[in-house]
Amino acid sequence: MAHSATSSSRRGPFRFVDDLLRARRDLAPDAEGLPWVGILSVIVVCGFGYGFTMGAWGLGTFGFRPKQALFSGLKVPILLTLAPFVCLPNFFVVNTVLGLRDDFATACRGVLASQAVVAATLLALAPVTATGYASVADYATAVAINGAQFLVASVAGQIALARYYRRLIARDRRHRAARNAWLVLYVFVAIQLAWVLRPFVGAPTIRTSFFRQEAWSNAYVVVAEVVVSVVTGK
Repeated sequence: MAHSATSSSRRGPFRFVDDLLRARRDLAPDAEGLPWVGILSVIVVCGFGYGFTMGAWGLGTFGFRPKQALFSGLKVPILLTLAPFVCLPNFFVVNTVLGLRDDFATACRGVLASQAVVAATLLALAPVTATGYASVADYATAVAINGAQFLVASVAGQIALARYYRRLIARDRRHRAARNAWLVLYVFVAIQLAWVLRPFVGAPTIRTSFFRQEAWSNAYVVVAEVVVSVVTGK
């Protein structure tokens, strides 16, 4: 771990991100330790950069809202760090029950690295989001643009996670079940956490605040109510 931290401190941030995306050096699946300070820095810096861009929607039509941009910049790193840490205790139990505890540290390397890949991908997509914002003045379209960007970043994160898990699954197929359990739990938690943290884009007709008044509602209950109303016509 000490060697990893030292080698990470000797390279620039762009080289570190490049090593992260390529999964090499101390960020390779079979490397010892994990440069967690660098990983966390990528999540915070890149997540804030994309979140700030996300919250800047309406710049040309409604004027720049610095508070919304700042809030959104803070929320994305919170989402990308808090969601996996909420899931880690259950992930530890699943790995233990499956007899995979000895590989838990390696599995966590993949999970944390994949979150950093998501953040780096989002920041790379920030110019695309800004270009989309300049082309639309509709709030729903702006939300859809960001939804598409998060989908692309999530796919990149899953590719990175699969890279870390390839050797684990080759050694023991039970790791496939552990990874699937992680994905199900993570998606469930991330959706609810994103619901609580909204708004990320922020409608210009609503007063800017970190949480909406109904932020602590349940995303799945709301979706179920919408589906029922559509089916029943009420």
